[in-house]
Amino acid sequence: MAERLALIDYGAGNLRSVANALKVAGADDVLLTSDPDAVRRADRVVLPGVGAYRACAQALRGVAGMIDALEERVLVDGVPFLGICVGMQLLASRGVEHGVTEGLDWIPGEVRLIERTDPAIKVPHMGWNDVSPMHHADGAALIKGGEAYFLHSYHFAVEQGSDVAALTDHGGGLVAAVARDNILGVQFHPEKSQAYGLDLLSRFLAWKP
Repeated sequence: MAERLALIDYGAGNLRSVANALKVAGADDVLLTSDPDAVRRADRVVLPGVGAYRACAQALRGVAGMIDALEERVLVDGVPFLGICVGMQLLASRGVEHGVTEGLDWIPGEVRLIERTDPAIKVPHMGWNDVSPMHHADGAALIKGGEAYFLHSYHFAVEQGSDVAALTDHGGGLVAAVARDNILGVQFHPEKSQAYGLDLLSRFLAWKP
């Protein structure tokens, strides 16, 4: 029986590109959904996200019952979860873009503006950059070294180093991926990262945490 993958539609994600990449990576049943009950029936969950942290957080909270369904299926039932870009950042305790906005608080930390420590460093961080795995984190085996496509001005400052699954270098170390138990989040865009991104999605689809 094919696994059911819920790709969360809350008006703030690059849904079609992510859905197509998941199918190319081997997903048989990708459901774009804003239905909490569909999330409760899913075998895997993907939360995409593009844009400002506050807007994404408010949009997700605007879908009645969705956060409760995500917490039940991911935190209680333990199904594999992938957050992409702002979908990863929403795992944080809070974000400070346009004022303090509470996140899901699944992985303690804060989403902050990338600091320009060098005038040559450009913000947003845009384009291809290295992904360097940190093998101590849960789920870190899903992250391989390589290059991925990034596009972000804010970064996830994670409180506990054990939650960091990978780093990238943009005027200093930035978190490229987080992982804890059955939860994986990536700052880069797998759907724009060609073979590297498809390989990651394929490993996620086979992951049994």
